[in-house]
Amino acid sequence: MQRFPPRSRKLADVHRRLPLAPPDVPEMPVIAGVRLATAAAGIRYKGRTDVLLALLDKGTTVAGVFTKSKCPSAPVEWCRAKLKGGAARALVVNSGNANAFTGKTGKASTALTAQIAAKAVGCSTSDVFLASTGVIGEPLDATKFDGVLAQLAETATPDLWMDAARAIMTTDTFPKVATATVKLGKAKVTINGMAKGAGMIMPDMATMLSFIFTDAPLSAGALQSLLKAGVEDTFNALTIDGDTSTSDTLLAFATGAAAANGAPKISRASDPRLKAFAKAFQQILADLSEQVARDGEGARKLVEVVVEGATTKPSARKIAMSIANSPLVKTAIAGEDANWGRVVMAVGKAGEPANRDKLSISFNGIRVAKSGARDPSYDEKEVSEAMKAPKIQIKVALGLGKAKDRVLTCDLTKEYVAINGDYRS
Repeated sequence: MQRFPPRSRKLADVHRRLPLAPPDVPEMPVIAGVRLATAAAGIRYKGRTDVLLALLDKGTTVAGVFTKSKCPSAPVEWCRAKLKGGAARALVVNSGNANAFTGKTGKASTALTAQIAAKAVGCSTSDVFLASTGVIGEPLDATKFDGVLAQLAETATPDLWMDAARAIMTTDTFPKVATATVKLGKAKVTINGMAKGAGMIMPDMATMLSFIFTDAPLSAGALQSLLKAGVEDTFNALTIDGDTSTSDTLLAFATGAAAANGAPKISRASDPRLKAFAKAFQQILADLSEQVARDGEGARKLVEVVVEGATTKPSARKIAMSIANSPLVKTAIAGEDANWGRVVMAVGKAGEPANRDKLSISFNGIRVAKSGARDPSYDEKEVSEAMKAPKIQIKVALGLGKAKDRVLTCDLTKEYVAINGDYRS
C-alpha cells in the first residue's frame, strides 16, 4: 500500500502565504542514487539561485515526455535525442532563460552545457539531460555554467529537495513538491517529484518543467509507459491560460537502488507487481499538476471543470478545455459571478456534440441551469455565497451519453495581466 506522508512543514516558512498555496509541504525523503545541488549562476538575475544539478548513480534509467509545440526549445530537442539511450547520469536545469527561439546559438549552448556537466560528473554527454525555463528569444550564455557545475558536483547532497524546487521557479510563488512511499515486491521504494509552472500553461504532454525520481528498479521502457499514461489525466488535463509552452518537459529517473533491498527488477509496465507503484506514481503527477493550477499567475481561485454525459471522453475533454480556457468564464469566476451563460457559450463553441435543451450546469454543487434554461429553484444569494469559496467546481451535464472528464484551471485576474505585461522587460 502506498503511503503519502503528512504535509508537516509549514509552507509559510519558505514563502509568503498566498490564497491558493498549500498550507504546508511534505518532508522530502532521500532517494538512494540521487544527489542535488543549486547555485546562482547569474543567468538573468544577480544573486538568485537559478541552476540545479541532479547527480544520478550509474544504472539510472530515464523517460520523458515533451511539448508538442512546433517551435520547441533547444533543451527539448537535446533531451528527445538523448532519451533513446535510456540512461542518465545528470540533470541540469536553469531558470531565467528558456533557450528557446535561439537558433544555432541555442543548440551550441545546450552542447556546451552538456560538455561542462559531463566533465564535472565524469560521464558521457549522452547521459546528460537539460531543461531551461524563462524568457524566450534571448541567447543563453552557457559559459556561466563553467566552474559552477564542477563545484555543484562536489557539494551535491541527497537532501536538498526544497532548494532544488526553488531553483527552477520563475513566476512561481511557491515550490511544488510531492512524495510517496510504496511497496514493490517486499521492498519499500520512494517516489519524489517537483514541478514549476505558473503561466504559459496548457501542456500538450506534461507541464512547464517537472521531474520525478524513484529508487525503484524500472527499465526505461516500463518507466516511459508509466509516464506517457500518467500525464493524460493529470498534466494534460491542466490549463492556466491556454498557451502551450515551447519548453514543456517532464522527465522521470529511476536509479534502481532499491534492488539492493529486494525490490524486483521491472521490465514491463504491465507487470502486476507494479500495480501499487503505478497508482502512487499517478498520484504524484496529480498532486504536482494541481499545485501548478493553484499557482496560476495571479490566481485567487482553483477551478475544476467537470463535463459528464458526453458521447466520448475526448469530446468531454474538449468541452471542458473550452470552458477552462474561456477568458469570459475565468474572469466571471474571478468576480465571483456564477455566469452560466458564459459556460453555455464555451460548450457551444467547442464543436462537440451538445444539445442546448438537455444542458444542466452547476457551480459548487448548486444547479443553476437545467434542461436548457435557468433552474426553477435558482437562488442568487445562495449561489453568490458559494462563489466566494477558494475552490470552484463547474459541472456541466450534457445528457447525451455516459462519458465524462475533468480539467483543472484557475481564475483570470488583473494580476495575470500585470505579471505578463512586462515579463520580458
